[in-house]
Amino acid sequence: MNWLEYRRAPGLGEAIGGLLAEARSLVGDYAELAVLDARRAAIRLAWLLAAMLVATVLVVIMWMALIAAGVVIMLGQGASWASALAIAAVLNLVGAAALGWWMLALIKELPFTALLRQLRGRAPEKPQ
Repeated sequence: MNWLEYRRAPGLGEAIGGLLAEARSLVGDYAELAVLDARRAAIRLAWLLAAMLVATVLVVIMWMALIAAGVVIMLGQGASWASALAIAAVLNLVGAAALGWWMLALIKELPFTALLRQLRGRAPEKPQ
């Protein structure tokens, strides 16, 4: 056997070096996957927000049309302009108050309360 043909088995240092290189490559692949997944989620969120904005505009237009139709019906029944518009304003105020009441219920529970409770080691609260 010629000394040029002789090939020794990899040593412990080379095996550990190869293992670290593979681990670094694996972590890099997972990081790339996480970045691509986050990008995809951000794009979908943007599309969802845009669709929600369009739907909100359509709902507002529908609400305004219903209020206008109510005013026209009241005028057809002989109501004055002032009373018809006052009733429409009260309907809008009632709708705004209902939304405000709902928003107050949402504000009472702060974001990440379950995570913070878990990190602090507290028991879950009973539902209200």
